[in-house]
Amino acid sequence: MSSLKKENKTSFLKNVLMLMFSQVIIKVMGLVYRVIIVDVEGFGNTGNGYYSTGYQIYMILLALSSMGIPNVVSKLVSERVAKKDYRAAHRVFRFCLAIFSTLGGIFALLLFFCSDFIASGILKASGVKYTLMALAPALVVVPPSAVMRGYFVGLGSMKATSSSLIIEQFFNCVLSIGFVYACVGQDTAIMAAAGNLSTSCACIIAFLYLIVFFTRRRGEIKAECAAQKEVTEQKTKKDMLITILAVSVPISFSSLVSVLGSAIDTVTVSRCVQNAFAAMGESALHLEEKAMELYGILQKAETVTHLPLAISATFCTAIVPAISAALAKGDAAQANRKISSSLFINSLFIFPCMAGFVVLAEPVLRLLYPSVPDGDLVLRLLTVSLPFSSINFILNGILYGLGKAHVPAAALTAGSLLKLGLNLWLVNIPEINIYGAVCSTVIYNILIFTVEFLVVRRHIKLEINLLKCFIKPILASALMGVAVWLVHYCLAPLGNTVSTLLSILVGVVVYGLLVLLTKSLDREDLEGLPMGGKLAALLQKMRLI
Repeated sequence: MSSLKKENKTSFLKNVLMLMFSQVIIKVMGLVYRVIIVDVEGFGNTGNGYYSTGYQIYMILLALSSMGIPNVVSKLVSERVAKKDYRAAHRVFRFCLAIFSTLGGIFALLLFFCSDFIASGILKASGVKYTLMALAPALVVVPPSAVMRGYFVGLGSMKATSSSLIIEQFFNCVLSIGFVYACVGQDTAIMAAAGNLSTSCACIIAFLYLIVFFTRRRGEIKAECAAQKEVTEQKTKKDMLITILAVSVPISFSSLVSVLGSAIDTVTVSRCVQNAFAAMGESALHLEEKAMELYGILQKAETVTHLPLAISATFCTAIVPAISAALAKGDAAQANRKISSSLFINSLFIFPCMAGFVVLAEPVLRLLYPSVPDGDLVLRLLTVSLPFSSINFILNGILYGLGKAHVPAAALTAGSLLKLGLNLWLVNIPEINIYGAVCSTVIYNILIFTVEFLVVRRHIKLEINLLKCFIKPILASALMGVAVWLVHYCLAPLGNTVSTLLSILVGVVVYGLLVLLTKSLDREDLEGLPMGGKLAALLQKMRLI
C-alpha cells in the first residue's frame, strides 16, 4: 500500500486542481461532440431532441442507482482509513460493490424491457425507445464504477476518478461522432440511439480501466490489511446495510432532485407541444417530430450555457471547503471573507459570459451549429438564469457547512413543483410553446436561489461588498458587451466565423483590462484558488492588485 500512502499525502489543493482540470476537459469534450453530431446531415434539432429525451430518462435512473455513490463510499471508507482500519474499509467497499452493482443491473433490465412503454406511454415519443435500449447497458457498469471511484477517493487518491472520467468522456466523444456518421441515411431516431450507444460503450471502457487500476493495487491493499494488528470493526451485513442506507438515501435523494428540472422538461415538453399544435390537424408522426425539434433547440442552448456553469462550479469547489472549515470553527469573520471572495470570483466569470451570450447569441449558434443555427432567443433567455444557478453552488456549500443539507433538497423540490406547473400551463399555449419551458427554468433557478439565500442570511450575518462583488463585474461586463458588439458589427463582412472569434478575443482582452485597471482583484481572492498564490504575487509586482 506504499503508493496509496504516498497518494494520501497529496495536498488537498492538488486533488482539487486535478478534479477541476478533469471536469473542465470533460465539459469541453461534451460540448464538442454534441455540436458535431447535431450538425450531421439528418440529425439536426430533431435528432438532438430524441437524443436528449432518452438521455434524461437515463439520468433519472442513474440518480437512483449510482449518483452520489462516490460520496457515500468515500465518506465510509475515509472514516475507517482515518482509524487505520483498512480491513473495515475494504469490507465496506466489497459490500457496496455488491449492493450497487445489483441495483444497477435491476435498473438496466427495467430500462431495456420498459423502453417502449416509457417512450410511447409516458413521453409520447415512440422513437425514444431505441435511445433507451442503447443506454441500458451503461446502468450495469456505472454503479460499480462509482463505487471504485469512491473507494480510491476515500483512500486519498483522485487519480482513479479524474482519469476514468476523462477516458469515459474521450471515448464517448469519439464513438458518438463515429456512430452517428455511420448511421447517416437512417431514421433520425436511430441516429440518436447510435449517438447514445457510445455512452454505454464509453462507460464499459472506463469500467475496464478502473478494474485494471484496482488490480494493480490489490496486492498492496491485501498486504496492508494483513499487516493490521488492531481489532477491526465488527459489523454484521445487516448493520452495514443500515449504515450505508443511512448515508446513501439522503445523498441519492438530493441527486434525484437535482435532475428533476431537466426531467420535467423531458416528460412535459413533448406532450405539451403536441397538445399545443394538435388543433392544426397535423399527423401524429409530424407532431412528434415537431416536439423533438423544439426540445432539441432547448437542449442545444442548454449545452452552450452548461459550459460556463461547469467552470464556475469547479472554482467554487476550491473555495467552498474553506467556507465550511471557517463555519465549523465558528469564525464568522473568516467565513464572511471567504463567502465574499467566492461570490466575487463567481461574478468575475459569470457576468462576462452572460454579456457575451446576449450580444453574440445568434453568431455563436451559427458558429457552433451552421446547419441548424436557430435558437438565439432561447439562448438569450436561458442566460438570465446563469448568475442564480452559479451562486446556488456557493449557497449549497454554505448550507452543507452549516449542517443544513436538507435545505437545498427542499428548495429544489419546491422549484421543481413550480416548474412542472408552469410547463403544463405555458408550453400548452401555441404562441409560447418551448419558450414556456425556458421561462420556467429561469423562475425555477430564481426560486431556489431565493430560498437558499434567505436561509443562509438567517444563520449568518452576511457582510458582502456589493460594489466589488457585483457592481464592478456587471459594469465591466456591460462595457465588454458593447465592445464585442461593435467589433462583430465592423468585422461582419469578413464572415461569421472570423468576426465571432475575433469579437470573443477582443471581449476577453477588454474585460481583463477593465478588471485590472479598476483594481477589482485583491490577493485574498486569488489565493483561494489553485495556483492563485503565484498569480497573485505576479499581479502584485505589476501593481495590478
